[in-house]
Formats: sequence, C-alpha cells, structure tokens
Amino acid sequence: MSGAVHDRDALTLGPGSGLRVPLDGVQTVGVAIPIPEPHGAFLQGKRAAFNDPMAPFIPAHVTLLGPTEVPLADFARLGDHLSAVAAGIDEFEMVLRGTGTFRPASPVVYVRVADGEDRITTLESDVRSGPLARSLRFEYHPHVTVAHDLPEATLSVAQRTLTDYQAAFTADAITLYEMGSDGVWGPLRDFELNAPA
Repeated sequence: MSGAVHDRDALTLGPGSGLRVPLDGVQTVGVAIPIPEPHGAFLQGKRAAFNDPMAPFIPAHVTLLGPTEVPLADFARLGDHLSAVAAGIDEFEMVLRGTGTFRPASPVVYVRVADGEDRITTLESDVRSGPLARSLRFEYHPHVTVAHDLPEATLSVAQRTLTDYQAAFTADAITLYEMGSDGVWGPLRDFELNAPA
C-alpha cells in the first residue's frame, strides 16, 4: 500500500504530500515496522492478557524511531525523508521466534527478531538521520515488546508463555505513527520498501 495515507484531523501540507501539519506546531511521532495480521493482533492480545496497560494504545511493532517531538519546520520534510529511506531497502523476510528481556536494566519482555535483524538495523540507522537525527540512550536492539513495566512475576510469565512463539512474514513497509492527544498511537502513512523485480 504504497504511500497510503491514514485519516487524521489536521491541515494538509499540500497536494500529494500525504502528511498533515500538526496544529500545535509540534507533533510526537515514531517510525516502526508494523507486525501484520494475524500476528499483530495475536501479540497485542497477549500483551493485554498480561495486563499491560499500554496494550490498547500501541499496535504490535518493531520500533525504528521511538517517540520523537518534531517541530513544524521539520515535519514537512518527513515524507521525502522516509520515502527515500524505504526506497533504499528491499522488502525482506522477517522471522519472530522466542522471547528475551532487558531485565534488570529495563522491565521489558519481548519477542525476538530471529531473521531480518541486519535489514532492520540498517533501516533504523537510515530513519534516524536527516530531519529525524537523534542520539540513542541505549544500543539499538530490534524486538517486539509484549510486556513492559509490570510486576516481576508477570514479566516472568510473559517470557515463559511466548518462549515457543514463532511467526514469519514479509516486511514490505515502514509506518510513520503519531501519538494523539489521547495517548493512542495511530498510523499517519506507510512507506513501501523496494520490491525486487
């Protein structure tokens, strides 16, 4: 769904841009590889089953750019930037398998990326340049969060429950998300990766 634009309430940037100007001059955005169905709904359902309060607000994904405030002056450049990034990477097979954790450094349990990690790491680096340039607090590690900031016992249950989980699919797009005033993340636009001939 090349350049698909998702419906949002704001002013358009202009004909064909597919992005909208944030009304308050600053918009919190993120960029991710969405986990396609039926895998995305399954993982989001598991996150809800672990009583993670963020489950309803965050679709299952692999983060390429975490929450970032983008001023109006830079927002208009995001479409061209992300289009160029996506065009520079061929779509690829991605495999999720088993679980991992960032404990004790951070109370997070995640599903591991077993195949496709090199392509994802390249995408992350390319996304985090130009108008989205920023430094990282931690070394980048692609993953799909399934439990975050929960009691230790719940994190352990989450890690055990999905230890045999596996899913495979083609990663064919990256998505620009915005955080709404209600705290819910919603897609703004998809950017198709290059489809090999």
